Amino acid sequence: MATQQQVETIEEFRAMPEEFQGAVRKIVISHAVNELYGAQVFDEPAIALAPDPYAKWLTCRVAMEEYGHHVRFKDLGTELGIELHDMSPATKKPLSIFEFPLKSWAEFCVIKLLADLAEILQVEDLIQCSFHPLRKLARMTMPEERFHAKFGKDFCAELCQTEQGQRDVQDAIDQYFPMLPAFFGRPKSRNNEIFRKWGIKQRKNEEMRADYLTQAHKVVEELGMRLPDLAPA
Repeated sequence: MATQQQVETIEEFRAMPEEFQGAVRKIVISHAVNELYGAQVFDEPAIALAPDPYAKWLTCRVAMEEYGHHVRFKDLGTELGIELHDMSPATKKPLSIFEFPLKSWAEFCVIKLLADLAEILQVEDLIQCSFHPLRKLARMTMPEERFHAKFGKDFCAELCQTEQGQRDVQDAIDQYFPMLPAFFGRPKSRNNEIFRKWGIKQRKNEEMRADYLTQAHKVVEELGMRLPDLAPA
């Protein structure tokens, strides 16, 4: 379905059809907004919740990297002619998971485990993007997203060494997981069709959602936990 045209520079981007330009801008805006909002409502507040200096140090690194992801997407967006206010949560509504205030260290660890797994799949789908500046940004971001998911898994495993920790982790999974499959958008999405038409993204939303569910089940089962049942799509 995707075209084979590769767009290597901002100058070439400006010469592309408006459909291509608009599709790229949508992706950049979405990432810029959600990276900023996630850092503000989850990563930065989690520093105070971290149980010891080592955990605080690693959480500071996660927060710094998530803010850095926002800055990278914002800078690219500025080059593409996107206004700064359009890359702000005040203008574009972020993902629904960010509407829930962070209350505990266990919640943060589960968010890193499961939400960043979803983000890995989203970024991974841009690694072969036909717009090379976005492809480059995705490749820069991927190792940090993998670290964040590993952070979540390692600290969840540590929490699960006690019965109370197991309850806290399971409660957080039950609360947050049902919101995460929506990250991948609706089946047969018109936006996704356009992304794939131009080679900006490679996979259908429903394919990514199914892949995410498989991987999420695996990582949660490795902790001895379970995923809650999802409401019918």
